[in-house]
Amino acid sequence: MCVRWAGFSLCCALALLAQAEPTQLKSIGVSVGSIDNPFYKAMVRGINATATGLNPSVRINTVSAEFSLQRQAGQIADFISQHVDLIVLVAADPVAVGPYVHKAQQAGIVVIAADVDAAGANGSVSSDNVQAGTIACRYLADAIHGRGKFIIQDGPHVSSVYDRIAGCHAALRSYPEITLLTDKDSGQGSSWGGAAIMTEHLQRYPHIDAVFAINDRQAIGANAAAARLGRNEMLIASVDGSPDIEKALAEHNPSAGSATQDPYILGKMAVELGNAIFKGEKPAQTVIKVTPQFITRANLVSYRGWTSGEVTNDVPRAP
Repeated sequence: MCVRWAGFSLCCALALLAQAEPTQLKSIGVSVGSIDNPFYKAMVRGINATATGLNPSVRINTVSAEFSLQRQAGQIADFISQHVDLIVLVAADPVAVGPYVHKAQQAGIVVIAADVDAAGANGSVSSDNVQAGTIACRYLADAIHGRGKFIIQDGPHVSSVYDRIAGCHAALRSYPEITLLTDKDSGQGSSWGGAAIMTEHLQRYPHIDAVFAINDRQAIGANAAAARLGRNEMLIASVDGSPDIEKALAEHNPSAGSATQDPYILGKMAVELGNAIFKGEKPAQTVIKVTPQFITRANLVSYRGWTSGEVTNDVPRAP
């Protein structure tokens, strides 16, 4: 029963008061590419630290899609059944994931794409991956004096990889004396994959001047393959600015540099953006691109590296 006083309904007053109370994230679902990857581990730490800062009792369910759309579709269905408020999504397929994003939104869930695009998401946070590929390949091209044999290592079929390779191709167009040997072989974003295709390329091509690997893990694998076969004529550049590549640069192996990212900060920004949209705010930007830098041996000493966060905020791998 509504009580009216001075022409004003008590029910209306209570409803307005409820609307005025701050909305708080109570549950978050997180689906990343591979929780075994240090990049995604750091991103998850950023998500966890930011979310618990907003609400210490927030529930966070983190799962690994392993770059499988089918697996990720099931994970999104689980998040819907769990009635999460926010999904932070590293899309396994930036286009095909769209219908599953829409289903989550129909259930009242905010979806934020992190690291890679996701069709129809409420917002996205990523590095400027076109710029990352451009600066890495421009560096390599200049380092080999604008001429020589060049390889691009492909990776998982996600937007961040497409953009990095597009940026690399854009850079190489300014160097007509560079011969691109191949850009078709994928290292699957892993060190073992980078080693496998580097081994194949070293056996196929008698001389290679430069290699662009789409991430640091592939570059580390490529380094190992080159060392194992005694091939040290090439320079290798990649993307991530990870602790592993810092070590590789310090050891003076074929790695020449890396375009930097900060996965912890990407995770932090994804939660902040999702929280704002969940609360009904209208952020100035819903598509956020973070500008990368490029590290080499020359400037490594001044590089601050990835934001680490507290290791205790890490989430164990979900089955």
